Amino acid sequence: MSKPAVKPVQLVTAKRLTSTANIGHAKTKAPKQARTEVKGKVKSVKNRPSAEIKKALHPRNVHLNGYDFPALMSSFPKLKAFVRPTPYGALSVDFADPLAVKILNAALLKHHYGIESWDIPDGALCPPIPGRVDYLHYLADLLAEGDNVFALDKTRVLDIGTGANGIYPILGCQVYGWQFVASDINAHSLSNVQSIIEQNPVLQGQISLRLQPNDKAVFKGIIQAGECFALTLCNPPFHASMAEASEGTKRKVNNLQLNRGGLVKIVPKLNFGGQAAELWCQGGERQFLATMIRESQIFADQCLWFTSLVSKKENLKPCYQALAQLKVDTVKTIEMQQGNKITRVLAWSFQSAAKRKIWRGEHLAR
Repeated sequence: MSKPAVKPVQLVTAKRLTSTANIGHAKTKAPKQARTEVKGKVKSVKNRPSAEIKKALHPRNVHLNGYDFPALMSSFPKLKAFVRPTPYGALSVDFADPLAVKILNAALLKHHYGIESWDIPDGALCPPIPGRVDYLHYLADLLAEGDNVFALDKTRVLDIGTGANGIYPILGCQVYGWQFVASDINAHSLSNVQSIIEQNPVLQGQISLRLQPNDKAVFKGIIQAGECFALTLCNPPFHASMAEASEGTKRKVNNLQLNRGGLVKIVPKLNFGGQAAELWCQGGERQFLATMIRESQIFADQCLWFTSLVSKKENLKPCYQALAQLKVDTVKTIEMQQGNKITRVLAWSFQSAAKRKIWRGEHLAR
């Protein structure tokens, strides 16, 4: 019997998620989800109306109301040297200073997530923690399938391209108790993540690291025979070349200068935006996603949900077309917005809703 055509795309917007649950393993009121149904295969998604987005983080995100700098400085005294009052009287750090951002991240990880020691090498991508944990909250909603019970046993997650910061495994372990396999093509990046694990007992035994030997592969060489994952996640390289990545860094710098009224000139630094494989790959985000989708079919029975961030909206259409050709069971697009930046989570599953329900029944915490 042939597989059914792709089910209608479901679009979840940040504005519609109204849960007020605390972070972590908890039962919450079911979030209201705005769904736009499209008849036929997923390639018809171009007719979908625009989503209304609220400029807010996920309701379970502890960073929803901004940074509590006095509390952060109390937990992590090193942060004090970088905190300054803004012209409006609020406390902040210089987000154009890579060291200030790194120290802020270390403070956030200690204060909110119990991570005593976290560091990255010069030149490595320093991730914005509120946005990174937002991705994880939406993935927890994806697994919940509407019932909003997040206490699941032995939830295994695969992080593709964990980088030197290892931020998704760290946050996923501490927020939801998930177990991670984290992969990367850079051995030095994995070495740094291993150092973070060794310095934090709460992470030991929760994260295993795998080197991807083939820079043209995504899942091949990483997912082993017989093992299964509830989720895969990825933040693909945005750019197609180092030159394109450098232009992206310049745009970030210009935006920061505009926010300051253009009064202070900021000199771009390499570790402002990340390094090599963290920022760019041949073919950029579109090619990376195409490879990921193609390889996902090989491991269709070993992963409940495949997911990836999609930074560029124009890259969604070719993804929808590729997924339609593979005849996956379900495709969802989740839009997240932090400030003025919109990011999309593309999620797809080869498993039927009935099979996913069986999986949840087997993994609900007792």
